[in-house]
Amino acid sequence: MLSNQHRFSSLLVPFSYGLDLLIINLLAFYLPINFENALLFHCYLSCAWVILSLKSNFYEVYRYSKATRILILLFTQFVFFFLILYAFIGFFKQPNISRLELGKYFLYVGLVISIVKFLNYYLLMSYRKRIKGNLRNVVVIGKNKKADQLVNVFKERVEYGFQFFKQFSTKVDGFKLENSFDYISENNIDEIYCSVSELTNKEMTHLINFADNNLKTLKFIPDNKNIFSKKLKFEYYDYIPVLSLREIPLHEGINSFVKRLFDVVFALLVIVFLLSWLIPLMAIIISLESKGPVFFRQKRNGVDNEEFYCYKFRSMAPNNDADNHMATKNDMRITKVGRFIRKTSIDELPQFYNVLFGSMSVVGPRPHMVKHTSEYATKVNKYMVRHFVKPGITGLAQVRGYRGEIEKDEDILNRTKFDIFYIENWSLFLDLKIIVQTVLNAVSGEEKAY
Repeated sequence: MLSNQHRFSSLLVPFSYGLDLLIINLLAFYLPINFENALLFHCYLSCAWVILSLKSNFYEVYRYSKATRILILLFTQFVFFFLILYAFIGFFKQPNISRLELGKYFLYVGLVISIVKFLNYYLLMSYRKRIKGNLRNVVVIGKNKKADQLVNVFKERVEYGFQFFKQFSTKVDGFKLENSFDYISENNIDEIYCSVSELTNKEMTHLINFADNNLKTLKFIPDNKNIFSKKLKFEYYDYIPVLSLREIPLHEGINSFVKRLFDVVFALLVIVFLLSWLIPLMAIIISLESKGPVFFRQKRNGVDNEEFYCYKFRSMAPNNDADNHMATKNDMRITKVGRFIRKTSIDELPQFYNVLFGSMSVVGPRPHMVKHTSEYATKVNKYMVRHFVKPGITGLAQVRGYRGEIEKDEDILNRTKFDIFYIENWSLFLDLKIIVQTVLNAVSGEEKAY
């Protein structure tokens, strides 16, 4: 229905980090630098490289970035790396280290990483140009000099990987945004580029809402109108300035890798130390009270609106309404054991298998039943923004009191508001804070945990 098939690769940046760290450590291992504590040296350089890369944005090279940007990044990175490298001698009092060999090591690291970085840059461009992979389907709304220049960039710079489909002119008779929306949906367009000067504020709001609700990336070709109140990001395609409306931290490769690593480690700890003995115990208790399976699985909508099976401990007697009606207060379908495990959120624990297998995250927007997702997508503005990231076992909306049954419109509106805030302001610290609050809420009990 509403899906985005072409997400940016989340593996490219982590792979680049790993490859560069491998080069740094292998060269340090094989060159005769004569350090006294090899493990200290490797840990020091690895940590320094990661911190320095984050500060200098060393791995922020986009499909439209120029080779000169890579040169600037390399120069900046290795100026500070040189200082950090020689600072090791003074910090850790290593008088026996050969300064000459340390200098050779610096040159070798700089040369190899520079070659690898440029090779990766040109191989990706060649892959997009010759094999037509890693493409983004794009349209342009607007017909003016800057819009035409951007279209030419899309057509001529095929190594950028933008597959241009159509340019909509707002000046022709009978132009309606809805017609462009139909075309965008029918042709699986990934990114919409809009000339700000050619749409009214009302049309712009309509376009933003469409992009949010249909998981489309919206960018602007700027002019002098000052119609936005939020911070926008400038990017340059060749020499054409483009504005990005929404920045999603988890679409950055390193952030996605960090969150996935945390999810896997956390899920494994829960599965090994908790679920390994809890599942057999719950199987006995649930089976003794009522006939039926121990686990309950239900289709939910996840990242990019793709459907997946979400697992829980069964808390209700088997019934035909499970996929259509969410649990309500004093719901007759809930068993005695089910009432306890729902109150303490124990029924949600099998979802750590969903996390391990990659369909969910520990923290994120809570997934809804397929029927309710279809309903809310048409009724709640920006509801589909929640599907830009993986759903979570717990989330910001849940710890703020918006969990369980949707009793009134305000419930789903506030849930969506908190979910979008989480998506736009994600950090690992925020995830940890939500996890701690979830545990505290489960211990103290929540009003809507039924």
